[in-house]
Amino acid sequence: MADSGKKWYALRAISGQENKIKAYIEDEVEYAGLQDYLGQVLVPTEKVYQIRNGKKVSKERNYIPGYIMVEAHLVGELVHTIKNINGVIGFLGAEKGGDPVPLRQAEVNRLLGKVDELSESDEQINIPFVTGETVKVIDGPFNGFTGTIEKINEEKRKLEVMVKIFGRKTPLELSYMQVEKE
Repeated sequence: MADSGKKWYALRAISGQENKIKAYIEDEVEYAGLQDYLGQVLVPTEKVYQIRNGKKVSKERNYIPGYIMVEAHLVGELVHTIKNINGVIGFLGAEKGGDPVPLRQAEVNRLLGKVDELSESDEQINIPFVTGETVKVIDGPFNGFTGTIEKINEEKRKLEVMVKIFGRKTPLELSYMQVEKE
């Protein structure tokens, strides 16, 4: 991984623009002819699943907002080239304005391992419901009924919803896909 003196550095960037800044870094370094000193530029992201309008929607979210990991051999103009790119705040270092401090190998392994693990585990769904919230049943025999959430079972991905049927409160066990927020 660390060939020809390349080490991993954490680069602070404007949050929300990490992918754009990553592209700028790669283009600028290539334009300056310094691509031999630059390895990978990585924006740590994780895949998050949310339920919107009854559908499972996947979305990539930054795992560490505001930071980009750069594998580089920081020599000569490379540091200045990267620092002068729009949106780059600077390298993470021991002191303000000092030399960039490389990440420890254990940190790099942990971060890269976490990124790999997050890209593999694709079945994590954010639970968009809260106990006590009012929801509308959109699927099944109780379609059109409204009720309040009593319990949330994350493992089974089910909700226990209390619905009024013929004037009596009745508990229903429904999946996340069978209800929507009111």
